Amino acid sequence: MRVLLIGPPGAGKGTQASRIADHFDLAGIATGDLLREQVVNGTELGKVAKEYMDKGDLVPDDLVIEMTRARMLEASEEGGYVLDGYPRTLAQAEAAYRWALSRGIPFDLTLNFEIEEEELFARLAGRAREQHRSDDTEETIRHRLEVFAAQTRPLVDYYQRRGVLVPINAVGPVDAISEEIFATLHWHKARTMAAGVSRPEWALGPPRSS
Repeated sequence: MRVLLIGPPGAGKGTQASRIADHFDLAGIATGDLLREQVVNGTELGKVAKEYMDKGDLVPDDLVIEMTRARMLEASEEGGYVLDGYPRTLAQAEAAYRWALSRGIPFDLTLNFEIEEEELFARLAGRAREQHRSDDTEETIRHRLEVFAAQTRPLVDYYQRRGVLVPINAVGPVDAISEEIFATLHWHKARTMAAGVSRPEWALGPPRSS
């Protein structure tokens, strides 16, 4: 099973990604964590990435791709993964699709976390106070939400055209959201096994025109 999570910062993707990974015994791949690890370790990639992260901008495609693909291949060989934070732009999504399809590991399902902007701002501001994160100042939070709306939200249409998008209500008790996600993934897994294919047929084709 290869599951992608998309949605704005603060929607709870990190929490649910960890729960999905534990529940289905998948590898958890979070590009945000990978980037922060590079920053903490003081790598060349981390130094460049930090400049973008501190401003609330998206880290350039080539850096994110370089860091993520090796882990995706490794996790696929181990049984699958839940991916949070990549792709974040249409260019990344199209490149990721071609790359993954050539290796027989396209995403089986994309979960779209839906939540109102004011709720997001409140969550991110609270996280900034608790964790003292340099990339979560009030000004940076607003900018990050603007960046998401401009660059990442189009992914919703992209994965919907591919037929792999499932909306998730990201507001409510964490356990209830987890149960909704688990039920969705179990249903799709059961349907795939019943069809006798290694992954859903709708994960094989290119985006359909609307």
